[in-house]
Amino acid sequence: MSVIHHPRVAWDAARTLVGAVPDDERFRNLAGELERLLGGGVAQSLRETRDRLRSAPDDGRDLVEAGVWRVRIEDALRSHPDAVEPLRRLTTHAQARSSSS
Repeated sequence: MSVIHHPRVAWDAARTLVGAVPDDERFRNLAGELERLLGGGVAQSLRETRDRLRSAPDDGRDLVEAGVWRVRIEDALRSHPDAVEPLRRLTTHAQARSSSS
């Protein structure tokens, strides 16, 4: 049996989410799945992240946003441990799709 480390899943998901911002369809899909897994309360924060990253795409903001989302996701996974494996699968699938594009 493998051990799933919540901080690693959160970090991978956050980086994948932030990396998807330039691709509307990919971001929309990831954001929708993240809302489904972690609750609808993240919808507004996801839109704000997308808007901030689009307004200043090359100023290093992506690293800040990824860090913010890592904390948010890790906190959410503590109270929703059943979401860890589905989020890990989602992230792995999204990363594989982006590298094959």
